[in-house]
Amino acid sequence: MKSSYELAMERLGKSSPTVKLTAEQKKEIAELESQCAANIANREILLKGEIAKAIAKGDAEAVQQLEKQLLSDRTTLRAECEEKKEKVRSSVK
Repeated sequence: MKSSYELAMERLGKSSPTVKLTAEQKKEIAELESQCAANIANREILLKGEIAKAIAKGDAEAVQQLEKQLLSDRTTLRAECEEKKEKVRSSVK
């Protein structure tokens, strides 16, 4: 008898089969992930510097706004990265 996990995995495999990536696609995806991490790190450094300045001035509203902006930027950059990776995955090589 199969477990419910095994049955669910079989159903998942039928509805969305696993995609095999070429070595070139894997390399492109790794480069995209690296670029994404670098972009996020750059943005964090910039905004954390601004947050530190706002804290030093005692401007709580600016700190809150900058933290929201940092969260938004991270989300946007990750979404863009995922879109690019999906294009690489779906491209026929």
